[in-house]
Amino acid sequence: MDSRNTLLFDSLSKTEQKTPRQILEEVYTALEERGYNPIDQIVGYLLSGDPSYITSHNNARNIIRQIDRDDLAEEIVRNFLDK
Repeated sequence: MDSRNTLLFDSLSKTEQKTPRQILEEVYTALEERGYNPIDQIVGYLLSGDPSYITSHNNARNIIRQIDRDDLAEEIVRNFLDK
């Protein structure tokens, strides 16, 4: 058996879990920075599932895909109704 230390990659694969709110805020900011209407773009993404509604600026497209669209919509409705 090798006595050298083994680097565990498991800890590298775990990314910091962001809340749906944090994800939306980051994506909103990236869309705004690129001159898009963030509300229209996010709604387009939620309804269609087409990631091209979200800019790749600041990795926003990958960030929003970290959470399932249904879960994101559920969170938005829950917060809107304050439940």
